[in-house]
Amino acid sequence: MLVAAAVCPCPPLLVPGVAAGAAPELDAARAACTDALGVLAAARPGRLVVVGPVESAGSETYPEGTRGSFRGFGVDLDVRLGPDEGTPAERPLPYALAVAAWLLERTRWSGAPVEGLGVGDRLASERCAGIGRGLAAGADERVALLVMGDASACRTLKAPGYLDERAAPFDAEVARALGTADVAALTALDPGLAGELRASGRAPWQVLAGAAEGADLGGSLLYEDAPYGVGYIVATWS
Repeated sequence: MLVAAAVCPCPPLLVPGVAAGAAPELDAARAACTDALGVLAAARPGRLVVVGPVESAGSETYPEGTRGSFRGFGVDLDVRLGPDEGTPAERPLPYALAVAAWLLERTRWSGAPVEGLGVGDRLASERCAGIGRGLAAGADERVALLVMGDASACRTLKAPGYLDERAAPFDAEVARALGTADVAALTALDPGLAGELRASGRAPWQVLAGAAEGADLGGSLLYEDAPYGVGYIVATWS
């Protein structure tokens, strides 16, 4: 049973060491993420699943204790998924889950056991929803999700995907859906359009939608902005 969810953006720039001199520009986003993780902790879940995008046609699991690194961004910083050493996967955390691990370490997560799930950016909507239903199956287990992903990367001329006039309306609808826990709207997101707009959060959001079916959760939008031309959204469901 899904009892709570937090939705956060996943740019490595959230990590101050990666952002360097530009770090203060995302202080508000970091603060919102901290608040969102507080909602997860307050729900007292029995299991926390971190869901993030990966460049794949399938899905990948990462047990508690799996390590990640930001060395690829020139920063001597390693992270670990969850407080327990566990039995980590042989492969390192993808960047989205590494950002989540950093957020969890930053907020000193010490609640439920943590596991990671990477969902492919080419997964069909129904398959994403099916994965979510599987995560939330079982009335006796209290499950929380930390859902990582960015909205469009096409909001300005200097954005990674250049300016696309469809980006702002797309992001506005996603922010509304995440802020109101609108499961149907998230399920209906077009994977093709999301791909063209480089919205990495599409598949993770649709996993959340599947997990939340029948959970009767309410949503709250904590942050929405597009620094660097990329849509960043923070929301909670509880």
